[in-house]
Amino acid sequence: MNDISFCNRTANIWQLVGYVVLVIKIVVPLIIIILGMVELSKAVLSSDEKAIKVSATNLFKKIIIGVIIFFIPTVINFAFYLVSDFLNVSSEYDNCFNCLTSPNSKCNTSYKSEIFGN
Repeated sequence: MNDISFCNRTANIWQLVGYVVLVIKIVVPLIIIILGMVELSKAVLSSDEKAIKVSATNLFKKIIIGVIIFFIPTVINFAFYLVSDFLNVSSEYDNCFNCLTSPNSKCNTSYKSEIFGN
């Protein structure tokens, strides 16, 4: 069991965290943008020019925040890539990284079969 890395032994946990990150990455920006659109539609229905301008500015800010939240995992991936090249330790945490960033496809959770010979 010593030859199997920490990331392979804990792959199921990393995969679960990866799914949570994936949901947050999609749902939070959508909620932020929808709430901004609701706010803008209320201002438009009130026919108040100042309220429409403030709501449009707020909607624009919320869209930017939603885009930033959507791209946070991409920025983190890039940072991990730079660190792995700099420290030359990528083989140690590749599976953790894959489970966090691509829980559907690249995550290797087959460590149990390697341990028990199944």
